[in-house]
Amino acid sequence: MMRDFGSRDPRFIALTGRVRERLLSLCMGSESHVAVPIQGSGTYAVEAALGTFCHHTRPTLVLINGAYGRRIASILERIGRRVRRYETPEHVPPAPSAIARMLKEDPEIADAVLVHCETTSGILNPLDEIATVVRDAGRGLIVDAMSSFGAIPIDLRRTPIDVLIASSNKGLEGVPGVGFVIARRERLAASAGQCHSVSLDLHDQWRGLEANGQWRFTPPTHVVAALAAALEALEAEGGIAGRFARYHENCRVLIDGLGALGAVPLLPAQLQAPIIVTFHMPADPAFAFQRFYGALADRGFLIYPGKLTGVESFRVGCIGQVRATDMVRFVAAARAALESMGVASLAPSLA
Repeated sequence: MMRDFGSRDPRFIALTGRVRERLLSLCMGSESHVAVPIQGSGTYAVEAALGTFCHHTRPTLVLINGAYGRRIASILERIGRRVRRYETPEHVPPAPSAIARMLKEDPEIADAVLVHCETTSGILNPLDEIATVVRDAGRGLIVDAMSSFGAIPIDLRRTPIDVLIASSNKGLEGVPGVGFVIARRERLAASAGQCHSVSLDLHDQWRGLEANGQWRFTPPTHVVAALAAALEALEAEGGIAGRFARYHENCRVLIDGLGALGAVPLLPAQLQAPIIVTFHMPADPAFAFQRFYGALADRGFLIYPGKLTGVESFRVGCIGQVRATDMVRFVAAARAALESMGVASLAPSLA
């Protein structure tokens, strides 16, 4: 990021092209899909995808089990698109059989939208099974893979996804500031004039990139350069398989370590993504989250407050430049923080 680029400079144009190609190769989409980057956070890319691809008159089925599914529904309603909701509790994945039934009962539905890893809870939703059900019903599937892309394998040759959305940070370990959408080529070509926004129109962004390799509007050049470097680092780590293995070990060490202190994860192991872990809030009356947060921050660790609507909780991330040795240090810091607070255990009251 210390090197400056002109956005129309041939070197930056070539850099953008390399980034687009590498993003496609990560999900085996080079033959069927196109990668379209766009300025902004991941939510900008989500709104761009929804506005570009979701039908103006036919409803979109939104699969909701957390804050990001609810945000998708909110965006669709704000831009005047019709929404059907299938909502389950935050610790429960959507059932493919229920999705199949809803699609059969409502032939108007044009697309389904799924959050792959819903970081409200850390749940990993059953992407392959849902993609198969949606394809068999003759509908399109849009996937918010914001926290899973680069960390969990997705193969577009095997899993039928029309539109995949992610960003430069999270599993790719770049810095925030660029989102991107990986869209089936024919679906993107058919989307001309559909978007509600000039700056978020992925069809026009794609056409501009294809015409001369340039972004339509000023790109965050330093962020794109950082993403290019992050993609090289991912390749050096052994690709997505190597990164997944590291994150999986981080998650295991975290759960085992805090478990020894009494902490109980919200999710069973078979639903837990190695991205972020939600723990029930401790029952010890001496525990206060802000004090715990501050004590950990003093020891060099930052964690997340809970985001669940019905359960008091806190969350700990497993991704980024973090390794199992860091998780061991984190558990030691948590133990010291609890001792300083006079908290005997992280055990919750599950009554």
